[in-house]
Amino acid sequence: MTVQISQRTLEDLGYSEVLRALTQRCRTEPGRERVLARPFHDSEAEVTEALALVEEARFLSQQQFSLPLGGVTDLRTAVGHAEKGGILEPRQLIDAAQLLFAFARTREALDERKERVPRLVEISRRLPFLEAMARRLDQCFEPDGEISDRASPELKEARDRARGLHRRIKTRLDELLHDESFIPKLRENYYTLRNGRYVVPVVSNYRSEVDGIVHNASQTGQTLFMEPQAMVGLGNDLAIAQSEVAEEERRVLQELSQLVGRESTRILEGLEAVAELDEVEAIAILSADLDATTPTFVDVTELQLRGLRHPRLVLKGTEVVSNDVALTGGARALVVSGPNAGGKTVTLTGVGLCALMLRAGLPVPVGEGSRMPLYRSVHSTVGDAQDLTQGLSTFSAHVTLLRDILTEVGQDSLVLIDEIAADTDPREGAAIAIAVLEELLGKGAYALVTTHLEELKALAHMDPRFLNARVGFDSKKMAPTYRLQMGASGQSSAIDMAARVGLPPKVCERARELSLNAGGPLTKALAAAEDERRKLYEELEKARIAAKEAEALRADLEKQKVAFERERKGRMMQFNEDVHTASEHAAQEVRDLLTKLRSEQNEKSLSEARMQLQQRADEALKRAAAAKAELFQVEAPGPANLKVGAWVHHSGLGRDVEILELTDGQAVVSAGGALKMRVATTELSGSRTRKPQQTKFPDRQKGEAALKRAASAAPAQVDATNFRCDVRGMRADDALSELERFLDQGMRRGEEAALIIHGHGTGALKQTIRDHLAASPYIRMFRPGEGHEGGDGVTVVALRG
Repeated sequence: MTVQISQRTLEDLGYSEVLRALTQRCRTEPGRERVLARPFHDSEAEVTEALALVEEARFLSQQQFSLPLGGVTDLRTAVGHAEKGGILEPRQLIDAAQLLFAFARTREALDERKERVPRLVEISRRLPFLEAMARRLDQCFEPDGEISDRASPELKEARDRARGLHRRIKTRLDELLHDESFIPKLRENYYTLRNGRYVVPVVSNYRSEVDGIVHNASQTGQTLFMEPQAMVGLGNDLAIAQSEVAEEERRVLQELSQLVGRESTRILEGLEAVAELDEVEAIAILSADLDATTPTFVDVTELQLRGLRHPRLVLKGTEVVSNDVALTGGARALVVSGPNAGGKTVTLTGVGLCALMLRAGLPVPVGEGSRMPLYRSVHSTVGDAQDLTQGLSTFSAHVTLLRDILTEVGQDSLVLIDEIAADTDPREGAAIAIAVLEELLGKGAYALVTTHLEELKALAHMDPRFLNARVGFDSKKMAPTYRLQMGASGQSSAIDMAARVGLPPKVCERARELSLNAGGPLTKALAAAEDERRKLYEELEKARIAAKEAEALRADLEKQKVAFERERKGRMMQFNEDVHTASEHAAQEVRDLLTKLRSEQNEKSLSEARMQLQQRADEALKRAAAAKAELFQVEAPGPANLKVGAWVHHSGLGRDVEILELTDGQAVVSAGGALKMRVATTELSGSRTRKPQQTKFPDRQKGEAALKRAASAAPAQVDATNFRCDVRGMRADDALSELERFLDQGMRRGEEAALIIHGHGTGALKQTIRDHLAASPYIRMFRPGEGHEGGDGVTVVALRG
């Protein structure tokens, strides 16, 4: 069954804004056209494959890799012209060369990453490998677009002949302009070109005295531009040579155009592949900008969106309140109530737009763990449906739309209705709304509606298929919170909103008095139920906060336990090393003294040796005691105050702790934060520090500071600057020397980026420079230039800070 999305639904939900945002992130015209024609996928398999392709592109984006599509131009029309035998302009042929180079670069770049992006590699296989043809096209043109002498030997020969004739004519004219007898006949002493012939400005009165051909005259007729007779023969030869040059240039363009025409099918297929790659990369960029994820959708029947943010609001860069939206536990209709301008419609359209994006294979701005069905069709009526051209009032037009939706809706459809059955008598409107919703659910559809009708809010208390939700209102600030609360119905707060926009206080107060007595039994029952629900929600919120704090404490405890064990083992290892070193040193000294004792023969020497041995033993004992004191951080333990709540010192931890329990020579102590442990009382001694003030979550500020430091470390994009180095026309060695001097200067000046201009040429100089940049310690990264920067004829580099 084909997915059905009406044009009105697309307009109501603003789907075109998402597509527009995608086109702005595309780099090619075929890519933009492909985005605007992006279809809604019919099956779960198609959606899964589309999203898998996007995930591969997001992986490349996270690796700071961008597809090398610089220089890609939409040549579909030009290629079609060449296929029919037409001759392309030099600019079109240059663009064709850059396109073919981009094909090769893109294919090679993706092939290097084929293990991680197999789907993108499969698309790149459709890019034709025509690098030899690209080099042929590239070498036939100069950077300014002029056909190069390298294009053909015949062209070079014809141009050399024409250049030679130009020089001969100019030499003869220079001689003539220095002839003393000829100078008086000239208006000014110079020569110029008229109609491709070299002429001199002759005073009209001397027309009969100058032998030659008149090619032009001034507006006044006082000056005649004449080709001297002596130049006519050379001028004719020059005209012939120039015609030969033009003919050879035309032949070269025809030959190159035929090359493009013969490969037109492969080039057009490559352009389609480039468009697909460009589209996928644009989706990956948009997904990152939206901080979007992919909800679970395979075999999903319940809606559970966590942290939903409206895509259009995120794209506008405004601060967006995220909300959880759910239709679970057998519920198929969500009734959203609350004050005007509180976010009801935003919730409605946000869910609908996410449903469309998911069907189109686009990640949506929701949190991890979200679930969303693939709705077979989406229908909406949002905003004023009044149609004056057909004589329909707002209510009549609204009912007409409801009729059409009831006709088109089917199993697993999603229906979004803003202010259902409003603008009429509330009782009759509520009856119509309930009947319509029951019919929709009977056909197997899901529905999200916004309303102020009390009867619709009561449905959730009587029918398990209905679920309430409300947008919040801050009574202290007299403003909506835009926070959605599931499972509760909201008051319209119309009087509060009226007061906020400036309705006189006296009028608002009178309206409150009237409203207190206007509610019937249903309204009062709903108010009581709502008050009870509010209390339960507050208790639930407290429990949720307590659970969150407990989880944070547990995580803290685990961290402190690991840190404590690491520190304990480290201290023990250091202590053992110190003891081992001291023991080895003492043993060596004892051995030395024993050797001396055995070698001594008199009593006095033996006595002195014994004294030295005793002294060494005493020193060894002192060193051992000092090492132990350093391990336990104990100088002279004082008596412990053994009672619950006492602040004492634990020798094993080397720190002060608090006694929590005392039983039979054992104590439970708090070793900082939430860490508790049972120890022997013999290990406790007098405290060394004052008891600290207890604080909750001591590491919270440290964590926030770490987050801020991480955020500040985000890399910035590097753009081209006016700091440039032009090495066109240089030999490779000279160019590298100039480049090294230029980079050294940039580092000393503190430049962040630079532009290296090397032109296209044969590509050898460009490749030499880029190979040098890849190994240069000055360079953090580099890339080919974009179209507005000079294309592949330049390289943009980022210098290390």
